[in-house]
Amino acid sequence: MNHGKIKQILLLTDGCSNQGEDPAAVAAFAREKGITVNVIGVLDHGSARDHGMQEVENIAASGGGVSQIVNVDQLARTVQMVTKQSMTHTLHGVVQSELSQILGSGQEVDDLPPDKRGEVVDVVDELGETVDLDVLILVDTSASMKPKLPMVQDALTDLSISLHSRTGENHFALFVFPGKRKDTEKMLDWTPEMNSLTGVFQRMTTGGITPTGPALQAALQHFDKRLSKRSLKRYGEDEFPIEESGF
Repeated sequence: MNHGKIKQILLLTDGCSNQGEDPAAVAAFAREKGITVNVIGVLDHGSARDHGMQEVENIAASGGGVSQIVNVDQLARTVQMVTKQSMTHTLHGVVQSELSQILGSGQEVDDLPPDKRGEVVDVVDELGETVDLDVLILVDTSASMKPKLPMVQDALTDLSISLHSRTGENHFALFVFPGKRKDTEKMLDWTPEMNSLTGVFQRMTTGGITPTGPALQAALQHFDKRLSKRSLKRYGEDEFPIEESGF
């Protein structure tokens, strides 16, 4: 978390990566950069399910995030649950770190008296409503995902609506993989709401490889680009010159 902001990558996939870097290794790097990687596996029954489940769990564990295996009809509820559960997990970690500095290393929230533990829970709940949230969503559009994309669209719209009541700012970006000509394709840049996804999903094409590792790398680069643009706005181009080609 940086300057009152939580940064998440939400990966929705139904299969196993088969090209590029190890996605778990990329997720671990994201975690080092303060970006949590959550994974929802929309897996079919069949011989590849066990391998797919293992990869989903490994990516989320490496990325410090939450993983969940779901049937497609449970997708909307699960997307909301995973996003909010991950926020709470991150905030608990921040509060725990603060407590360790105050109380000394080795002190856990559970070591506090019951009334103090209750106060910590209240702080986490309040932060969950007020902290800013950036979520970059990565959608697997390999061929087997084609019949599931309408449900993915509905789930992401519901996520935007469910977070709308928070006082903290929400921003979403949407990438798909594989793209038409590259491993990934940006479908939606940072926006506070995802109400206009119908046209975005109509433009999607499905098929081809599953480059999950490169897709996660593209997500990290997009976060870096966002940070660079913010630095420009904060300091002004004269004080903080960056080559235009970097954008």
